[in-house]
Amino acid sequence: MLPRAVVVLGLPPVHSCNTAHPHCALQIEALMMEMQNPDTGIKTQTQKVMITNIPHAVAGNDILQWILQRLQITAEEALHLGDLFVKYGYIYPLQEPKNLTLRTDGSLYRFQTPYFWPAQSWPADDTDYAIYLAKKNIKRKGILEEYEKEHYNMLNQKINYKWDFVIMQAKEQYKAGKERKKADRYALDCQERAYWLVNRTPPGMLNVLEYGLDRATDPNENKKTTMEFYRREIMYCQQAIMKSRVKSSVSLGGLVKYSEQFLSNDPILSGCLPSNPWITDDPEFWDLNAKLVEVPTRMRVERWAFNFSELMRDPKGRQNFQLFLKKEFSGENLSFWEACEDLKYGDQSKVKEKAEEIYKLFLAPGARRWINIDGTTMGITVKGLKHPHRYVLDAAQTHIYMLMKKDSYGRYLKSPVYKEMLAKAVVPQETVKKSSNFPFGRRHLRSSPSPIILRQQEEEAKAKEAATTVDITQVMSKLDRRSQLPKEPPK
Repeated sequence: MLPRAVVVLGLPPVHSCNTAHPHCALQIEALMMEMQNPDTGIKTQTQKVMITNIPHAVAGNDILQWILQRLQITAEEALHLGDLFVKYGYIYPLQEPKNLTLRTDGSLYRFQTPYFWPAQSWPADDTDYAIYLAKKNIKRKGILEEYEKEHYNMLNQKINYKWDFVIMQAKEQYKAGKERKKADRYALDCQERAYWLVNRTPPGMLNVLEYGLDRATDPNENKKTTMEFYRREIMYCQQAIMKSRVKSSVSLGGLVKYSEQFLSNDPILSGCLPSNPWITDDPEFWDLNAKLVEVPTRMRVERWAFNFSELMRDPKGRQNFQLFLKKEFSGENLSFWEACEDLKYGDQSKVKEKAEEIYKLFLAPGARRWINIDGTTMGITVKGLKHPHRYVLDAAQTHIYMLMKKDSYGRYLKSPVYKEMLAKAVVPQETVKKSSNFPFGRRHLRSSPSPIILRQQEEEAKAKEAATTVDITQVMSKLDRRSQLPKEPPK
């Protein structure tokens, strides 16, 4: 059943307000303008949030009371309608910016700028969202929500060709924000956060605009089930049935195998050799495991044989692998892979320059260190280099990575290069731990004995003590005298 507030306003359901019902958005907009009327609307005043005085703030209870008096509806219906105003972004909270609900107490709210109202149908552009995330990343020094980090990386890859513009705009907006008053800066932060919570909904949060303004779908639409619809359903079910699946026993077996393989390399379960530097203040562990140490530890070299990713993750392992590849006249493969990694995680301002250098050195016809990749991959790479970005060489890098993994890695593990490194690798001996006042060190806990064992030990101790204090000869003599006494006849 629809809330009576919707019926009183003459509106269709709010969740179905799409482009087919433009009068819905217009009447909501008119109601919001009436709420902000200085004579008949909600009275706004300066309110204190923590230590900052925020102007033009209203309390959640005042919003509820105004809706009750204006529309003559029940408190439940008024709360539902006010909650929808907050969820759609017409009103935004000041004290809990992440919580887009109307609280009927002294919680403070402000009216959103009409430019950002959903009724305006302005699309939430990816560039604007990227600038917002970049500005937030600068302000909070890299601390973003997990979903924001994912969106930030995705947008970096999607609009990499204008990422310099995004960073420039974010820095300029951040500098301009610092020049504003503290109250205006706080209100603007809450306003922006509420806008993007509505238009870029976090995971697990209801997206109120899913069927709202400027959406092509209508949840109340009666979909006709045609033959084409059933054909697609059958095709989807067939593909789902044919999808390969792994038995739980196989996946659990793989997990156990992985745990057993890496058990000796776990510093918590197996300890550190020669000692834990955080407890003993001995830096020898770090010296032996430096990135490009001359002679690595045996445990580190053995880990290179676990899988190819372990070898590529270790700088010393890549150095040794490069020595092997040079003997096979294929050292350019690893050099190309490392150059692509430097392009991915290097300075943004040098992306174009680095991409051109990599192309000239490894991919161009007649290049000095030309690598062998297939024509399809080469076509994708050359096409992408017209607008270079961080990930433009991903296809070629993946091709070379799989080539080294399937072809060169197996021969490397059997080669004298790896065996010599394994033979001369050091095995550090455990050192005596120094006394330390470090309060968070690992303590060897001793389990307390069972109460039953304690009781038995106490009884045995009492028996031994009684045996040492009593003279056995005196006891025997008393027994002999009792046996020599005449026995009384039975009555």
